[in-house]
Amino acid sequence: MNESRKNQVSLRGASAKEITRDALLDRVNQERELRNYARRAKAAALLIQRAWRRHHATESAALQLREEWETMIRSRSGSLTGVRMSVEILRPFLFFIDYLCVRLRKIGSRDRECMMSCFRIVLEDVTSKDPCKSFCSMTVGSSEERRLWFYQSKKLISVCLFVLSLFDYSHPRAQDVVLTSTAMRLSVILTDPNGWNHIPLDGKKDANAAVKNLVKFVGSKRSRLYDCIRKFILTLEAPFSSKHLPTDDRFVIVASAITLSLRPFHLTNIDINEKAAMESAIQQYCISMLTIPWFPQRLPAILVPALRHKSVLSPCLRNLLILKEKILEEISEMDQLKLTSRKMPHVGWALANIVCLATESDMSAADLGKFTESLDYSSYLHVVILLAENLLVSLENSTQRKMKNEEIEVNYDPSAESFLDMDETTCGSPNLSYLDLFRPICQQWHLKELLAFEKSVSICENDSLSLGNPEYSSKQGLLQITYYYSCMLQLFSTLGPVIKSFSVLNMLSFTPGFLPKLWGELEKTLFHDNVPIANTNLPCSNTLIGDRSCGISGRRQKSLSKEASNKWVNMLHKITGRSPTENDHIDFNDQTSIGHIEEHPSEEWDIESLRQGPEGISKDISCLLLLFCSSYSHLLLVLDDIEFYDKQVPFTLEQQRKITSMLNTLAYNSLSRGISTRYKGLVDSAVRCLHLLYERNSRRQFCHHSLWLAPGKNNRMPIAVAARTHEVFSAADGAPSPSAGSAITTMPHIFPFEERVKMFREFISMEKVSRRLAGEGTGPGSRSIEIVVRRDHIFEDGLRQLNSLGSRLKASIHVSFVSESGLPEAGLDYGGLSKEFLTDLSKVAFSPEYGLFYQTSTVDRHLIPNTSARLLDNKMGMFEFLGRIVGKALYEGILLDFYFSHVFVQKLLGRYNFLDELSTLDPELYRNLMYVKHYDGDVRDLVLDFTVTEESLGKRLVIELKPGGKDICVTNDNKLQYVHSMADYKLNKQILPFSSAFYRGLTDLISPSWLKLFNASEFNQLLSGGDHDIDVDDLRKHTQYTGGYSEGSRTIKLFWEVFAGFEPKERCMVLKFVTSCSRAPLLGFKHLHPAFTIHKVNCDAPLWASFGGPDVDRLPSASTCYNTLKLPTYKRSSTLRAKLLYAINSNAGFELS
Repeated sequence: MNESRKNQVSLRGASAKEITRDALLDRVNQERELRNYARRAKAAALLIQRAWRRHHATESAALQLREEWETMIRSRSGSLTGVRMSVEILRPFLFFIDYLCVRLRKIGSRDRECMMSCFRIVLEDVTSKDPCKSFCSMTVGSSEERRLWFYQSKKLISVCLFVLSLFDYSHPRAQDVVLTSTAMRLSVILTDPNGWNHIPLDGKKDANAAVKNLVKFVGSKRSRLYDCIRKFILTLEAPFSSKHLPTDDRFVIVASAITLSLRPFHLTNIDINEKAAMESAIQQYCISMLTIPWFPQRLPAILVPALRHKSVLSPCLRNLLILKEKILEEISEMDQLKLTSRKMPHVGWALANIVCLATESDMSAADLGKFTESLDYSSYLHVVILLAENLLVSLENSTQRKMKNEEIEVNYDPSAESFLDMDETTCGSPNLSYLDLFRPICQQWHLKELLAFEKSVSICENDSLSLGNPEYSSKQGLLQITYYYSCMLQLFSTLGPVIKSFSVLNMLSFTPGFLPKLWGELEKTLFHDNVPIANTNLPCSNTLIGDRSCGISGRRQKSLSKEASNKWVNMLHKITGRSPTENDHIDFNDQTSIGHIEEHPSEEWDIESLRQGPEGISKDISCLLLLFCSSYSHLLLVLDDIEFYDKQVPFTLEQQRKITSMLNTLAYNSLSRGISTRYKGLVDSAVRCLHLLYERNSRRQFCHHSLWLAPGKNNRMPIAVAARTHEVFSAADGAPSPSAGSAITTMPHIFPFEERVKMFREFISMEKVSRRLAGEGTGPGSRSIEIVVRRDHIFEDGLRQLNSLGSRLKASIHVSFVSESGLPEAGLDYGGLSKEFLTDLSKVAFSPEYGLFYQTSTVDRHLIPNTSARLLDNKMGMFEFLGRIVGKALYEGILLDFYFSHVFVQKLLGRYNFLDELSTLDPELYRNLMYVKHYDGDVRDLVLDFTVTEESLGKRLVIELKPGGKDICVTNDNKLQYVHSMADYKLNKQILPFSSAFYRGLTDLISPSWLKLFNASEFNQLLSGGDHDIDVDDLRKHTQYTGGYSEGSRTIKLFWEVFAGFEPKERCMVLKFVTSCSRAPLLGFKHLHPAFTIHKVNCDAPLWASFGGPDVDRLPSASTCYNTLKLPTYKRSSTLRAKLLYAINSNAGFELS
């Protein structure tokens, strides 16, 4: 045995088990916890028993008191004094009613009878004329009596509010109606000492003081007045049924509830301590009442003026500003109770209700209304801005939560129009939507009233806007109005995704003087350090249009306003307009361009204060810019050229240049620096407005080209880098907004036209490299396309063999021609024959005689699809094929000798054609439509309807511009709709099938993102070359010589001498004679492929030909497929000139060989 084990001795005996110290401590702790739990359980059981015994005893006492009280009421005879009324009637009643009804939140039949009896007794007693027998006479008694009256009155009103909270107005029972109306009458009369007939004159002061204390309680949170009234009003229908007369008990209930809710607002002679109680009541009113959906609409119309009264509305506005953090926090907590709800946030209803209460507008009238009398405009604007900003944040958070919660759902559609459940945001029949509550904001009287207020606000001259401090916000006068409408624009865009903010923009755009006023603030701020951009001879170059000195009368602006009221929505919801003044004279023949526009240093067009983008300007300026850009871009959609260029409404051309430079600088610096989310709306609006001005300038110039280039002049990226950047940003085709792209994709005009042409060629080079790496060869070989074409059937053969290839047409084409006699023509195609094929096919297919295209009636004679082609078989296939031919020419850099109509190119570029584009298509129709638009008399006299008549194959077709158009007469009210509908048909709908087919073929070879680099006129130049004179030195520098000629040959020297002496038109004819195109390549003759070549044709001539003898008699000839001029060895310049002129005027080339 182990020695240590042998010496161990257990004092507890041999049978005791060993236990460690830690285990012993754990067991002791467990036993202690068990004893503590047993003690707590016993104490809890005793507490429950006591509570139950107390409840049982109290309930028994309450039931017994009710029995005794009912017996006493039945046996009661005669009247009681005020004290006896308090002790014998009210004290037991309040006790058992509180215990049996209020605490259980229900009313039994016996309790209802008790309430009715008590309420009637108290009402009879209060209206008694005996001062000794009235309960309310206690208010002028001893201090103990006054204290008792105050306590029991509080309890009575609490019981009355409890009854109101349980009353369901939508499903009323007769006994509930009687009980509730009696309870509300009692509450009203207890809080109105003027209804007490028994108070002596010397006791009026004490009675008023007692009622004031009672009203303070009623307005406190403890009374739950506003919670009970809110619960009741939510049971009312919206709008309120007018069948309930003022004598109806249900009407009395509503009127009494509203009266009671307004009691705290009418307290007078309050001290500092009482003021806090009143503000607390107003705060509860704002939180509980103003957030009720359709609050004013749920009430009888006769009660709404009480809510609009300055004694109610002004304190609410003031408290919303003073306690905004606390009130908004509590309103937000109300929303937290329904996190998964899709209903309108409570702050949204507070906003809508305040707008309704602050304005009195007839929903059925177009522009009738007014603000509530004595409204504090400044407080109103601040409150609306505050609530609107909070609502926008709430809606954004709700949208994010919805997307997060539903992103795993298979059927989730992120493009749904609205995330709100519209059950709560519509009311009545016919339904009114939530946005209808803001209709007054969309009416001109609203803005005019605010502008009148702005004039009355005195602002110190030195309180200028701060550019450097983004936190600075004075929000005075015009700035308040700007913030106000900016919030409304964002709200309408968020809640009305279909019509968006059309109604607000329509009103802002056509309110006289508003846009010039906005621009005046921006001009004063942004251009305060800039010298005048240009000095022109135009009137009012440095003043606002709103000034009479500008020569634009207020009457003209009023006319603009008048027509704006005739709202209508076309297919794009964007077409509206205005009529001119009665005395305005319109010269439709004056379509001349603006006079010489001086070039100015680029620094003058680059606004220093906007070089940092939106980050470098204050919040105030950002808001002004947002509202101005949104409103002006809306106006530009319908502003015709007569108004823009001739009348210069609403801005002079000098101001238009400043506006353009501002938008150009802002957009470029925003896109090049990256845009934060909060500036997305501003940048999108600025880019949209800039594009409209750029398109107008492209059609009829009013800005020098240096203006468009100015912001990026010093920091433009290299061409190759810009091309790759464009490709990256264009890869995600269909970017959600302009701000999602880059400067090169959104506003390519920032790069000079020549650089954009280089980018285009760079795109094609990158495309060819990628195809070559993919194994698609470009030279003669198995992967090239070989076709056989009959010269007298060139279009048919090309259509049959090439149209099905689609994008494979990018490969090289090898053409074998068959002559008109049916014999194959000799020669191998190394690029020249394919060029000749494309140019000859284009001459045939785009010739008006072929019938697919016709020339416009303008002097330019540009090409546009012939609508009669719809009668041809395979018409869409033909237009697709022509699109591919034009795409192939662009892809290979081959110039075609024709221009497309501006209207047609706009459709190819994916852009909408507006009214003024019609002048480039059909000047006569444009003049007629302008005559209708500006017609001073009754348009009915013109006997027009909404139809257009076309002739086809000798038949007259009548096409309706809108459903039922043949039965709709054109009037002064709808003439603008007629004008724009007619223009829309001619410019967009009529050619849409042909342009869509052409576009499909074109984009098989040319990416749409490449085309977006150019406007319509630039596209024509890209296709057909420049329209300027030929640069002789450039052509001479890049000319090649073959057959024995060199630059020093005598004939070559004579040729360049003669060529330089030609008129520009003759030089173009020489170029067309050699290359089949009369225009030079955009980037110079370096980019002409094949190169311009002069080939020597040896001819025998006497030696003395140089001195007057007979010269070479042979004519020059050309091989247009190789851009080669075959020039005989003339000895005299006179002979060369005569022979060359004869050749180029004979309209022949290869045949002269």
